[in-house]
Parts: sequence; C-alpha cells; structure tokens
Amino acid sequence: MGIPLLIPLEGGFGHHGPPFVHEGAATPAFFPLIGASMFFLFLLLVATLFFLVRSGRISPPPWIAQHRSPEGEAKKILAERFARGDISTDEFMERASVLNWTPGSEAWTQGKPGKKRR
Repeated sequence: MGIPLLIPLEGGFGHHGPPFVHEGAATPAFFPLIGASMFFLFLLLVATLFFLVRSGRISPPPWIAQHRSPEGEAKKILAERFARGDISTDEFMERASVLNWTPGSEAWTQGKPGKKRR
C-alpha cells in the first residue's frame, strides 16, 4: 500500500487553472523574473551598503561597529580634553607624542587607525 499524496500528480490546477491567469490567456513568463529581480536588487543593496561602510562614507550601526582599541580611546579622550580647554597646546602635543600620534594624520574617529580619510 502506498502513501497517499497531498498534491495530485494529474489534473494540474483543477478547473480553475493557474493563478493570476484568465481563461484563454497564456501563463505570464515574467512571474519567475520578478523573484529573481528582487533577489538581485537585494544583493545589490547589500553590496552597496558594504562598500559605503568600508570606504568610510557612512558609519556602521553600533551593533556592527568594532570596539575601539585602548589607544583609540586615549586619543579620543585627549582630543576631547583639548577641545574643552582642559589642557594647553603644548601639553596636548606632548601627550600625543607619548601615544605616537600626530593629530590629524589618521582617522581615529572611525575606529580604524592608520586609514586615511578622503
């Protein structure tokens, strides 16, 4: 005894015919292309976002962004203290040299030391 099938093998779509097709009309050939087009548009969107994040034109969401290195945090704190006026220019340059950092030479705000901004 065989296992009963839930989908009949004969008879096609029954007396109603295929979906979205009126009587006497041929099956539209573009229906499968809609799904394929949406898939490729999604891939294009993901690739574009990846490129924009990697090039630094947009910042990644916080849950994706990598954690900043301790040196990056120290540079950020030093720059904030200088901007607030807590330390003088000489003190700022001296502490930056201890960190082997020349202010303005790298994009430390992006979390990727050594990468130059465009």
